[in-house]
Amino acid sequence: MASKKMYSVVAVVGIAVASTLAWWLQLPNSDAGAAGPSAAASGPRPAGVEISQVKKQTLRDDAEAVGSLRSSQNVILRPEVAGRVLALGFADGARVRAGQVLVQLDDTLQRAEVQQSLAQMSIAKANHKRNQELVAQNFIAQRSLDESGAALQVAEAQLGLTCARLERMRLIAPFNGVVGIRSVNLGDFVKDGADLINLENIGSLYVDYRLPERYQAKVKPGQTIEVKLDAFAGRLFKAVVEAVDPLIDANGRSIGVRAVLANTAGEPMPVAGARGPGAGAPTGPAAAAASTPAKPANPKPTAATSPPAKKPESISRGVALPSPQSLGCPPNIFDRSLTSTGADQTGPLRPGMFARVTAVFAIKPNALVVPEEAIVPQGGKQFVIKAIPPSELPAPAASAASGAASAPVVPPGTKFVSQRVEVKLGMRRGGQVEITDGLMEGDTIVVAGQQRLQKDGSPLRVVELGRGAANAASAAASGASSSASR
Repeated sequence: MASKKMYSVVAVVGIAVASTLAWWLQLPNSDAGAAGPSAAASGPRPAGVEISQVKKQTLRDDAEAVGSLRSSQNVILRPEVAGRVLALGFADGARVRAGQVLVQLDDTLQRAEVQQSLAQMSIAKANHKRNQELVAQNFIAQRSLDESGAALQVAEAQLGLTCARLERMRLIAPFNGVVGIRSVNLGDFVKDGADLINLENIGSLYVDYRLPERYQAKVKPGQTIEVKLDAFAGRLFKAVVEAVDPLIDANGRSIGVRAVLANTAGEPMPVAGARGPGAGAPTGPAAAAASTPAKPANPKPTAATSPPAKKPESISRGVALPSPQSLGCPPNIFDRSLTSTGADQTGPLRPGMFARVTAVFAIKPNALVVPEEAIVPQGGKQFVIKAIPPSELPAPAASAASGAASAPVVPPGTKFVSQRVEVKLGMRRGGQVEITDGLMEGDTIVVAGQQRLQKDGSPLRVVELGRGAANAASAAASGASSSASR
């Protein structure tokens, strides 16, 4: 029992001592007699902060997205009618010209119908010409001439119909391009609408990507974008925005953008740490060419160096058949061989590649930037705390009651004091924030420790990152050495 009472007495005494000490520490310096006049003269204790400088650097207003490459023109050729494949006029992966016959179906019946229509039209023409002569001599009535003229028109229409049926028995390339891998062979019977071959114009490609709707006012046709492809590491490609989709996707709240990209090898990206041209190792096709060993002038024929096997003769040559016009069909005013030919240029890029897009909206070469940590939001406004010498601190306004201004007490040897400044922000890039108003180049700002600075004129103690003081003595020594070095 005695030990329990002793423990209770010790606990009560400890609580009383702690409460008295806390009350004494909270007293103002003027009321703490034990502090003495030297403590009152020293002023408030400096707050440890980290500082930085306002700098100028080039900022780009851009946005990043992902997209895909698409052919500028592409089509999958399908027959309009069913039939048996009679000839193939292309090889897999070959370049073809506009108007070239790619697939020829068996058109024996259609050609016979054309010959029949030609004969009927010949008879109709002869009858109409004979009736014209007889009407001129008043041997027959005008009605017979009108009937023969109508019969001639019917024969011409029938010829046009049979020629159209004959034209549908062959598939013609509508533009210049590269064909894919065929899925049909000679002698196959194909149905109408079956996929036979794809044709791609890869002279130039489209880059389709999407951006958030907040960028819709910035995206305009004619802007330049940067494209990076995973298949070509170290190469940079430039494309030009061609169109912006007016419809915003309701699911992702994004806008569709299409840019045009020339099918070239691109340009090498700058190598980090390179001192000049040729400082780094070559990349891309140049690196592949450099790493490829030189071939001997006259290599011996081996299995590895033997010439490739020839393509099937039926595929490369096919069967040459006369065109419908050579049989007497009238010229087609919608001749598909006269359509847009597209570009002949080919390159390493292929449709379907994954693209990383950087849309550049504007470039500011001399933008004032500060670290994002320096921004202090308060009451819907943005502030930055400057570190200025005590001599530059504005004089406080006079109090209405006393008629005199109370200047803040600054400890002797203080190099910097705080000053809160309202700023206007611009773009944010890479942990940096653009300052459009409120600061100048070279201003010293606080980037850490702002929460301890409640009013202007607070003394600052500069603490370098990673060299924080462990106790009061080491903190004072660190502040003194930092002030002396600055």
